Amino acid sequence: MPAEVAPAEPTPALPGPVHVDTGYTESGVPTFDAVREKIETRLGTALGAVELAEDTPEGRSVSEQYEARQKAAADRLKQIRESMNRD
Repeated sequence: MPAEVAPAEPTPALPGPVHVDTGYTESGVPTFDAVREKIETRLGTALGAVELAEDTPEGRSVSEQYEARQKAAADRLKQIRESMNRD
């Protein structure tokens, strides 16, 4: 017995031209949403790069050096303030 073939359903027609959001207006100016998306993408990339850099031995070394300089600067500022208060 041969297999029955179901009749094909007609495909619905698409309503008019399909609008594709390119991120630019017809005059070539970037849209606000496109600019915001670009900024958010760059920010995410930068934050990810910092996070990855901090996980390396070199990144930790730089971070430790920065913290040591900040502490030395705070100590020196404290010394200067104490010497000014004595006068």
